[in-house]
Amino acid sequence: MKILITGAKGQVGTDIVIEAEKRGHEVYGFASSELDITNKDIVDGQLTKIKPDVVINAAAYTAVDKAEAEQEKAYAVNEAGVKNLAEICKTLDIPLFHISTDYVFDGEKKEPYVETDTPNPTSVYGASKLAGEVALQQIWNKHIILRVSWVFGEHGNNFVKTMLRLSESRDELSVVNDQYGAPTAAKSIAGCLLNIIEKSKFGVTGFPWGVYHYQSDPCVTWYGFAEEIFSQASEKKWRGRRVKLKAISSGQFPTPVKRPGNSKLDGEKIQRVLGVQAADWKSQLSVMLDNIYCFHSHDFRYLKSN
Repeated sequence: MKILITGAKGQVGTDIVIEAEKRGHEVYGFASSELDITNKDIVDGQLTKIKPDVVINAAAYTAVDKAEAEQEKAYAVNEAGVKNLAEICKTLDIPLFHISTDYVFDGEKKEPYVETDTPNPTSVYGASKLAGEVALQQIWNKHIILRVSWVFGEHGNNFVKTMLRLSESRDELSVVNDQYGAPTAAKSIAGCLLNIIEKSKFGVTGFPWGVYHYQSDPCVTWYGFAEEIFSQASEKKWRGRRVKLKAISSGQFPTPVKRPGNSKLDGEKIQRVLGVQAADWKSQLSVMLDNIYCFHSHDFRYLKSN
């Protein structure tokens, strides 16, 4: 299958390209600098030239705090860029798979979020991602919007890398323990999207297009996630600095944007309709550590910088 991927050098996009190529697909991966989705003429030119069977949009403005001061940039990518892709894909009759986020919700709900819950973003980032969802839904019916949460992986910056990097110079790390969610590996997201694509018959009337939540288990706090990171590092014979973790409240760690108190997504719909099972983030964390980090008797270093 011919697959075009935007944001192909990002955290999730990189893994989608790698996995798609591994599965034997004809892959056209474009970094944001190579295919600027905010430029409709460029999008039109590439899609018309390549004529892919499906487009996966992994391009996004993801700087949550920075977006408060760069609202125009956030909306340009997360809304206008998606609108451009949707319009061109509709013209060329190409299904569009789009990655979204738990930040479209305010995090006040006690139970995991389902697709029919009313979005209520509390940040520019969340609002811009929701605007992109709405634009896609209004323009082109052949779409899959996949909401994910707490993404981590081998490529790009993320919580796992931050924790391990900080531990190299600190004896104690304070981590928030009152925000709940589920880490989701970029590799798992890539596999989820490709599994749906490979099993789908896009031309069939009644194909279940729409919004889906990709569930990852088990539910945990950021503090609990950090505990698991260092526990696995220790099991892999890391003998570096033994960092002490301190559980704190969100109020003790103020950020420009208030993070959702609950980011857990319910994956019942995607399992029932598309046969996608929940991801196991602990096993994927182990894979990530094995692939990126080298554990020695007295030091701990990156195998890759990206």
